[in-house]
Amino acid sequence: MSDTKTKWHAILLVVGILFIAVNLRAPFTGIAPVLPLIQSDFGLSNSAVGLLTSLPLLAFAAFSPISASVARKFGLERTLFGALVVISLGILLRSAASTWALYAGTMLIGTGIALGNVLLPGLIKRDFSTKVASMIGAYSITMGAAGAVGSAVIIPLTQAWGWHSALSLLVAAPLFALVLWLPQLKKHGRVKLSAPKKSAAVAVWQSPLAWQVTLFMGLNAMPFYVAVGWLPTILMDHGISATQAGTVHGTLQLTTAIPGLMLAATLRRLKDQKLAAVTVSLLVALSLIGLIYAPDLAMLWAALLGFGSGASMMLGLTFIGLRTKNAGDTVALSGMAQCVGYLMAATGPLLLGKLHDWTGGWTAPLLITSAIAVAGAFTGMMAGRNVRLETVSSAN
Repeated sequence: MSDTKTKWHAILLVVGILFIAVNLRAPFTGIAPVLPLIQSDFGLSNSAVGLLTSLPLLAFAAFSPISASVARKFGLERTLFGALVVISLGILLRSAASTWALYAGTMLIGTGIALGNVLLPGLIKRDFSTKVASMIGAYSITMGAAGAVGSAVIIPLTQAWGWHSALSLLVAAPLFALVLWLPQLKKHGRVKLSAPKKSAAVAVWQSPLAWQVTLFMGLNAMPFYVAVGWLPTILMDHGISATQAGTVHGTLQLTTAIPGLMLAATLRRLKDQKLAAVTVSLLVALSLIGLIYAPDLAMLWAALLGFGSGASMMLGLTFIGLRTKNAGDTVALSGMAQCVGYLMAATGPLLLGKLHDWTGGWTAPLLITSAIAVAGAFTGMMAGRNVRLETVSSAN
């Protein structure tokens, strides 16, 4: 009886985690296919649109470092519940018919997603310590699938009711997740994020390995979020219809889920992850070059870009778990890696918009983004080594 109850609680927890994962991408990426409409309605410049795309990433960078402190005060479960509430409010505010609401709502969405991005790896490390790679693979699959559905349906919904209503309908996802997460709130009092000995904490900001993991995440996040923000616009500038561009954008996100199916079961069996990290980063670089010189094969390049980006993000998140020894260290590294990584990623859409304004085309911006992915391959060789963060010695 007790075993059955424990198994049921574990199933509820896994389902809750996966439905939180649904909300860690779709509310953010679902706006990209309708950006040209928003740009036209509000008279925004390319730089202003780039800022809109970068705002959630700036929120990720701003709130990632404090996520662990918030969770220590309120508990992991309650903080994740609050994150879903913030995402819901952000979606509704973003859909209001004013420029300030558009930007403020987008910032709120980013804030909620930041909390989820940082705290889910810590929750998984705490409750599924022997299945970190598998669980991260599962929620990576869920994020990709949810993002794909959001991008694919947003144009038909917009054609039926307008972009304001279409974007507001995305609130259904966090509201449903809130209901599923309610049973977890009873556990808030038993959350411990720190190591058993408080003095044995990892000084992540002074750790070369922590910086290697962080730069791997940042250099691979930049190309992905450039594509998330600008790919539909790039395709429409090449004469592709809005509906088809939304489908290609959905393909980009759907294929980010595939690595979770292929890599999760094998990552722990590998001696190290160096080759995997280098390969997926170079795949991203190749796909960006393909968009420049063979744009008629956009679906193929989007699929390769999604696969490479999904694999690199999954590797980055997995590194956070594999390179640490306990939940407290995992959350500390997660906060650092996602703070710096997303700050780097936020410059991507902004930079691309500026470069497009300066050059009048997409060739130079995409070539520079490809070079960034190559740099990600070099950091992957270091982050993929089979080593762990060293704790501060208790002996003086």
